[in-house]
Amino acid sequence: MATKVLVSDKLSETAVQIFRDRGIDVTFDPSIGKDKDKLLSVIGAYDGLAIRSATKVTEKVLAAATNLKVIGRAGIGVDNVDIPEASKKGIIVMNTPFGNSITTAEHAIAMMFAVARQIPEANASTHAGHWEKSRFMGVELTGKTLGVIGAGNIGSIVIARALGLRMKVLAYDPFLSEERAREIGATKVELEELLQRADFITLHVPYTEKTANILSAENLAKTRKGVRIINCARGGLVDEAALAELIETGHVAGAAFDVFAEEPATENPLFGLPNVVVTPHLGASTTEAQENVALQVAEQMSDYLLTGAVSNALNMPSVTAEEARIMGPWLKLAEHLGAFVGQLTEESIDEIEIVYNGVAKEMNLHALNAAAIAGVMKAANPDVNMVSAPVMARERGIELSTTTQDKTGVFDGYIRLVVKTPHKTRSIAGTVFSDGKPRFIQIKGINIDAEIGAHMLYTTNKDVPGIIGTLGQTMGENGVNIANFTLGRSERDGEAIALLYLDEQPPAHVLDKLTATGLFQQVRTLQFATA
Repeated sequence: MATKVLVSDKLSETAVQIFRDRGIDVTFDPSIGKDKDKLLSVIGAYDGLAIRSATKVTEKVLAAATNLKVIGRAGIGVDNVDIPEASKKGIIVMNTPFGNSITTAEHAIAMMFAVARQIPEANASTHAGHWEKSRFMGVELTGKTLGVIGAGNIGSIVIARALGLRMKVLAYDPFLSEERAREIGATKVELEELLQRADFITLHVPYTEKTANILSAENLAKTRKGVRIINCARGGLVDEAALAELIETGHVAGAAFDVFAEEPATENPLFGLPNVVVTPHLGASTTEAQENVALQVAEQMSDYLLTGAVSNALNMPSVTAEEARIMGPWLKLAEHLGAFVGQLTEESIDEIEIVYNGVAKEMNLHALNAAAIAGVMKAANPDVNMVSAPVMARERGIELSTTTQDKTGVFDGYIRLVVKTPHKTRSIAGTVFSDGKPRFIQIKGINIDAEIGAHMLYTTNKDVPGIIGTLGQTMGENGVNIANFTLGRSERDGEAIALLYLDEQPPAHVLDKLTATGLFQQVRTLQFATA
């Protein structure tokens, strides 16, 4: 029986032809994506579904998709796909994470020019029959300092364009190494220095807990007078109301926004203000970008359906079916090890070292490496997957090294992850028990045996009496149930750690109480994707 693909959103004919040329029976009907009943009635006949943003792949659709093997999204965002449910059904979800990069970077540069020269307002005035030459006094970009928040794929393209304009570039990115900064021509700085020095600030980071409101009212107040702010990344990165106030007072000279905290944005504090340029989320809207992602998704889906090759999957490692059966728990362990270190690391990473011991060294190390790196990077970008994580690490100049060892010690095998930053080295090791469950077996060289849960609390302290009681009493008094409690120490009266597996995330005031005791050097909550 022929392999069948449904294209339910607008894709170029060239992309559709890729399926046909490779012997795949393709149905191209963009009307289906807007008709949920029609989609439900036909989806059961298809092996692949190619979409953009109009088609909503809900739990109900997935339940009817009895033959579906892969969903391909021509673009980055997959908010319209129920990925957890797709994963349960064994359906791969792919996207095209890099097809829009140049287009989005160019839009940011265009917005910077527009706000520097007040082009939209001057255009509207001239169309209205006015000749207000003296009203629209602009500034040159040449010689100005551009502050780039986020120096990943898109941010590095913006930096290259800005250097071509003879701008000076400051870059803030916790994962950017000094060496990589030099390679791309930027000066690596901390956020506060960037705010104080930049004439223009442009954002190129995902929306996460760490980046949400990164340009808060407090941070915006630290910027130099006359700064101009550009956001073509994600809504919610900037306190829009605070920015509006600073524009009205004259502290901020202008802003250019393509994204907003609430979209579609029909009302916003920035609307109607002088020298504020706004566009309706057009960052990826060019003919070339739309064509690129369409061709990419057609190639990726065809490769998977015909050969089993997996590219840019959001919910599956790039391994064979046999490897996946054996490696599943070890892939999860590698991701947990990375997530542990990633959540504790807040400065740029220079190097990631991974040691594979015993049975672990015989596995697909490329996939295990990708899982570990993805775990590290997800702390800063939840959208990272096993395919994009190594690319992002290379972009940031992070050096990866792997070592294999024959079996040593009591375990059949283990993985040790070491992450080096300019000021610190962190290490953690884990193994998979016979029940298939990953465990942490060593942190900072201290031996432990810790079950991994969704919500955990990690503390470090000097080995003194009262630690167990303080942790238990504080959790109990605040209604936080402890599922498991693991302790370890280097030696008596030396360095000690505790790792608590909790039933829920403890509130911030609970952490404050523990810190206030003065017993702990570090009190951190950790979260792990255990499902």
